[in-house]
Amino acid sequence: MKKKGTVLFIPHGGGPLPILGDSRHKEIIKFLKNIKSKINKPSSIIVISAHWEEDEVNITRGEKPSLIYDYYGFPEESYKITYPAPGNSKLANKIKNLLKAKDINSKLNPERGFDHGVFIPLKIMYPDASITCVQISLLKNLDPKKHIEMGKALSSLMNENILILGSGMSFHNLKILLSGSERADSDNAKNKEFDDWLVNVCAGDKLNNVEKEKALIEWIKAPSARFCHPREEHLIPLHVCYGIKNKKADLVFNDNVIGKKVSAFLW
Repeated sequence: MKKKGTVLFIPHGGGPLPILGDSRHKEIIKFLKNIKSKINKPSSIIVISAHWEEDEVNITRGEKPSLIYDYYGFPEESYKITYPAPGNSKLANKIKNLLKAKDINSKLNPERGFDHGVFIPLKIMYPDASITCVQISLLKNLDPKKHIEMGKALSSLMNENILILGSGMSFHNLKILLSGSERADSDNAKNKEFDDWLVNVCAGDKLNNVEKEKALIEWIKAPSARFCHPREEHLIPLHVCYGIKNKKADLVFNDNVIGKKVSAFLW
């Protein structure tokens, strides 16, 4: 029986800290190690990371993508992490053609490497780096509807044994995360009410699929939305994921990372 594709939205944590074994990431490290037992081992992986934005969709096309250490102020070992996963130009071309069929402009980028939203979680999930990987950029406009449409354009990839990974964070207020403060009963309450809203939209039974899509497009209306995402680049990979499947997800992670509640969803 032919294996079908899988879509997964994950919180990738803070910079290289999951690889460094940071204690505030112990639950997400455990999750990333174990989640592969719940899905088929993919023949290829496509990642939509919070850390790449372009005016039009870009798609990595290099056969041996380099790594982009796009984090600062960490121990020297953070800049020696390796993840030599091969690229997949055939899959990159297919992605471009699928987007073109839905009038979404895109371009192949043979120079771009993998940022930490790609190589940090994948090094935990698939440490042997043997699975071909392609990264797709976000659009700089961060328009939620356009990113859902991007996902819809890629939905036929689910007929293949491909893992599409949305790599972001369901809570990403850096000021709060970097403060290390758990003072804040009010901060935690805001974190919780947005997380509860997101879980209900993505994995709950109260909304039908049309209502789920509308809620995600209008995510800014959610309780404490802008507190949890002063800028939404870490949320928007979720919109691509939802567009691909356009249905209820399973909540597969709901725990603390760096002291704040975050969620992961599997379709």
